[in-house]
Amino acid sequence: MAGCAARAPPGSEARLSLATFLLGASVLALPLLTRAGLQGRTGLALYVAGLNALLLLLYRPPRYQIAIRACFLGFVFGCGVLLSFSQSSWNHFGWYVCSLSLFHYSEYLVTAVNNPKSLSLDSFLLNHSLEYTVAALSSWIEFTLENIFWPELKQITWLSTMGLLMVVFGECLRKAAMFTAGSNFNHVVQNEKSDTHTLVTSGVYAWFRHPSYVGWFYWSIGTQVGDAV
Repeated sequence: MAGCAARAPPGSEARLSLATFLLGASVLALPLLTRAGLQGRTGLALYVAGLNALLLLLYRPPRYQIAIRACFLGFVFGCGVLLSFSQSSWNHFGWYVCSLSLFHYSEYLVTAVNNPKSLSLDSFLLNHSLEYTVAALSSWIEFTLENIFWPELKQITWLSTMGLLMVVFGECLRKAAMFTAGSNFNHVVQNEKSDTHTLVTSGVYAWFRHPSYVGWFYWSIGTQVGDAV
């Protein structure tokens, strides 16, 4: 897929994605709509329909493709925040939803800021791999079944907190690696050395040979520990 940066001024994709991510996250205002008289499902349906209509009105491809993905991730993040503060056994799953959506969005945003030449829609990593998708779906099914039959497992707060700390550490380490590597970082493994490639040994690379992978490793484990799986 062709890089987005070649079709727009530098930084425009980052600003577009951030604006639409925040637009999607405005679902946090949904409780205000329900207090105004709208039922939860009705308000949510109207919100989603209104968002999509607005994006279709404001943007044309390829910018719409960026906007709809960032807005979707913002929407998921907002729903995760609402779920996190709910008085139910699903609140820890809300932590997971927030971390998952923020991970995918921040991958695109950091690439847009740090290495726009390699930027594409694939930078969201939403189409990561079949194995990643199966693993994610399996964890959702597992959480749902355990929450139905053994809800007490989902109330181990200390374990979920430890998982959340692992997620934060892993996410920060990975993003630090991306910023430190700069244009040397790419989501696609490079088989040939470019003239612009340099060996990075400073910053977090002085502590880890592959800090982006290490960060993602701890992030992945943390999401599961956080759900007390």
